[in-house]
Amino acid sequence: MRWTLQSKPEKEKVQKLQNELQVDEIIATLLIQRGIETYEQAKTFFRPTLNDLHNPYLMKDMDKAVSRIEKAIENGENILVFGDYDVDGTTAVSLVSSYLRSYYPNVATYIPDRYDEGYGISYKGIDFADDNGFTLIIALDCGIKSIDHIAYANEKNIDFIICDHHRPGDELPNAVAVLDPKRSDCNYPYDELCGCGVGFKLIQALAQNRSQTIDDLIPYLDLVATAIAADIVPITGENRVLAKFGLEVINANPRPGIKALIQNVKKKVLTITDVVFIIAPRINAAGRIKHGNEAVALLTEFDLEQAEIFASEIEQHNVDRKDLDKQITVEALSQIETNNEKERFTTVVYQDNWHKGVIGIVASRLTETYYRPTIVFTKSGDKLAASARSVKDFDVYNALEACAEHLEQFGGHMYAAGMTLKEENYQNFKNAFEEEVQKTIPPNLLIPEISIDIEIDFADINPKLIRLLSQFEPFGPQNMTPNFMTKNIKDTGYAKTLGKDEEHLKLFVKQKDSEGFGAIGFGLGNKLHSIKNQKTFDAVYCIDENEFNGNVTVQLRIKDLKN
Repeated sequence: MRWTLQSKPEKEKVQKLQNELQVDEIIATLLIQRGIETYEQAKTFFRPTLNDLHNPYLMKDMDKAVSRIEKAIENGENILVFGDYDVDGTTAVSLVSSYLRSYYPNVATYIPDRYDEGYGISYKGIDFADDNGFTLIIALDCGIKSIDHIAYANEKNIDFIICDHHRPGDELPNAVAVLDPKRSDCNYPYDELCGCGVGFKLIQALAQNRSQTIDDLIPYLDLVATAIAADIVPITGENRVLAKFGLEVINANPRPGIKALIQNVKKKVLTITDVVFIIAPRINAAGRIKHGNEAVALLTEFDLEQAEIFASEIEQHNVDRKDLDKQITVEALSQIETNNEKERFTTVVYQDNWHKGVIGIVASRLTETYYRPTIVFTKSGDKLAASARSVKDFDVYNALEACAEHLEQFGGHMYAAGMTLKEENYQNFKNAFEEEVQKTIPPNLLIPEISIDIEIDFADINPKLIRLLSQFEPFGPQNMTPNFMTKNIKDTGYAKTLGKDEEHLKLFVKQKDSEGFGAIGFGLGNKLHSIKNQKTFDAVYCIDENEFNGNVTVQLRIKDLKN
């Protein structure tokens, strides 16, 4: 691991903010590192309100989208709400369909089959709409590159409204409205919304049109917060507001589907991290193992008993998903070892029988293991399909663009993408991708980085600091849980390893004469020898609160340590 200590902001800026907010240097520094330099910015950060959300009509084409939906309702048209099979897509479909159904009955949903239709808008979906009398399709979390599909729908007199957040290509589809804050000609003030977030802006605009207020939309925010957490979008600006209030709904009064998923969780208050690791994988498991329709059925069910039945089925899919991703990860690791590919700049693996639903998870596991841009391929019909994952600060989407001649299609983000290619092009693509990454990646990006916000002493850790840090939540990209570094600390002699394979480290640490703290280092069991016999060491850690038998104590979650 390479430790990178963030540079200190200008002293005058820190002192000014300290005085304005009446906080210590540590809190002022952390705020400035997050771009918060004034009292007003700090007020918005610490006390966000739903009034901080932007006017949805600032988004390009929003007026056209609302006008077309209102016309469809006026004419009694059938509306099909179409979305991707992942968490962002299924929550978005659940959000928009349940909002429309609250005042208009002729609304149905469509999630493409991951295996039969693949990602995004499908010809099969358009044919379904045509056969069943749908004249308007609202596509969520997909469609920004579906030029040919939209042309095909237009031939059948089916109109499309696209709500997407992926990067557009050079040409936009010929839809009635294209809502995407990443459009170069869209001046919407915030362009990091997820697909469900764009869907929320659509229902916000529809609500305004119907003289509803933002308070009428609060019950939908559990879906938006779930999508924000699962899609790993920045927790800044509007996403932070939506995530904060969405978490409040999840904790206080979630919809029956989410309630059924979390009712066995022991924690009193769920955080964004809990949404990422508890709610999101289960919703995703439906589309990975069976069909994304099951996730939509769960999330739009208003009877708790029925929701519990759906949730138990999805729980089983999640168990199956875990088994599959473990097995495929072992096979992929073996393939890399056997082919002697550990020294490459990329990981690209393929096996024709790997389950398409879990290759994205496997790509993430392999990225954790070798820490380099990774692509996992499997057979899908007569082509190969793949999921890509990247390392911090390297844009895998740009790398794929450079290899586009070998691909049939691709799409995605800086850190995650999907693609298809013909089997005969696999080896050429693998070579081209390796060459492109080798040429463009700075060598230091191939070493995992721990970004350290600030160096502190244990004496700085007090109840006020912990209380203010808790107000930095919800944490996520661009507002990560602060990482602290403290030097010259030592274990008091209680250090031991934990876990089946002794992979974790539990210790009790002190610095000079300061108060001591319990600490846990997940995956750091192999560092026990470095701290034995009261050897001094430096540590990077987060400050957590540990709840046990009703008692809450401060616990340091150690990320790395070195002598």
